Amino acid sequence: MFAAERRQLILEMVRANGAVSLRELARVVQTSEVTVRRDVRALEAEGLLDRRHGGAVLPGGFTRESGFPQKSHLATAEKTAIADLAAGFVEEGEAIVVGAGTTTQELARRLARVPGLTVVTNSLLVAQALAHANRVEVVMTGGTLRGSNYALVGSGAEQSLQGLRVSKAFLSGSGLTAERGLSTSNMLSASVDRALVQAAAEVVVLADHSKLGTDTMFQTVPTDVITRLVTDEPAAHDDRAATELQALADQGVQIAVTGASGGATTGSGSPGASGASGTTAGTDAVPARQQRRDVPLPGPRRQVPGAAAGLRSATALGEQNTGAERARVADLRRR
Repeated sequence: MFAAERRQLILEMVRANGAVSLRELARVVQTSEVTVRRDVRALEAEGLLDRRHGGAVLPGGFTRESGFPQKSHLATAEKTAIADLAAGFVEEGEAIVVGAGTTTQELARRLARVPGLTVVTNSLLVAQALAHANRVEVVMTGGTLRGSNYALVGSGAEQSLQGLRVSKAFLSGSGLTAERGLSTSNMLSASVDRALVQAAAEVVVLADHSKLGTDTMFQTVPTDVITRLVTDEPAAHDDRAATELQALADQGVQIAVTGASGGATTGSGSPGASGASGTTAGTDAVPARQQRRDVPLPGPRRQVPGAAAGLRSATALGEQNTGAERARVADLRRR
């Protein structure tokens, strides 16, 4: 395919879907992501589209949000893998909230098998995925239906969440950066997502690689509030995404990565990050068909200077005290 033909096809895909990842464009035009990235740069120079980290959007895409039909066809394999991994962080009998989105919809389909689960959601798609799960209780918020993503928004939705307390919130969004955290293009959706976050002890963000480094109009979850990010592994040459993941980890976000081949690992923030500790996903957290694979994560935490010496001193003092006590008892017996 000639460059002009490739670029015309790329432009048609972006116009049809609103936003398309580089990985998907490369698959359709049957070339490398490096070549597609050059094509996207050329189309951007002509003002025909805007580049976003990991993909391309229509001009003015900073405030534009794709509807459900467009989103449902983007990064489908990545969303499935993310949902598989995220479901492993939900335990029997938990009460959780699940926000709106195509990735959270995939998660809901897997949660249908978790007994004793209570799911609070403002998403009709999430509720529909759980509608026939006999062992899962579904609680819908109130609110006004937003047809583009089948979500309930507005003051009714926010008021119905007041006084609610659950263990975890699972949210998606339009973009994720270490500087601003999770963001979305719609003000009403952002407001409800913030109310969902307020109800949860932990916040788990589900975001595929195309959203890493993308910043949109309305912040929903600041980085310091995010407990864990579940994402797919960026391409080997995608240095910007890798840098963004490292920056998130440095701020204490636990990173769970699942690759295209199904591998998965989890890790914590950088040394000294507040409230984070390194973990590796157990067998219950990763579906049986996935094979574990190592990915680069920050190094171990620093040890407190002098801690080992202090421990040795305390041990020696304990032994000295014990010896003195034994001598005193022997002396009493002789008397």
